[in-house]
Amino acid sequence: MKKDKVILSKPDILGGTPVFSGTRVPVQTLIDTLEAGDSIDLFLYDFPTVAREQVVAFLEMTKEKLLVPA
Repeated sequence: MKKDKVILSKPDILGGTPVFSGTRVPVQTLIDTLEAGDSIDLFLYDFPTVAREQVVAFLEMTKEKLLVPA
């Protein structure tokens, strides 16, 4: 999935806060949910406008950035 289909950051949407594309759901909300020990399924239940594919793509992109050799 292309990055622009996963995350969007525009000044006119929540002041530029990164959100899942096509929604007003901040990416930080997913991170907070996972940090609290809750599941992706609970996040998707609470935010039905976010697609599972977007969550998986976001996590994959994040993993790739963290695991890139320096």
